[in-house]
Amino acid sequence: MDPAEGMTVAFELLDLGVDMLRARLRRENPAITDEQIDAAVLAWLSHRPGAEHGDAEGRPGRWPRDHA
Repeated sequence: MDPAEGMTVAFELLDLGVDMLRARLRRENPAITDEQIDAAVLAWLSHRPGAEHGDAEGRPGRWPRDHA
């Protein structure tokens, strides 16, 4: 798989995850509006519990890194 195909798969998986989150929110809260679902999805994407600093191990750092 070349890098472009890998990125395509990654974005497809992200879309699938968002669709699953939307379905769960709708199932758990049948009266929730589409606007409330949009807000909840955006909040989750902005601050995912357990991955506040990203998915990588180690300490958070500045980007771009200084190359001294």
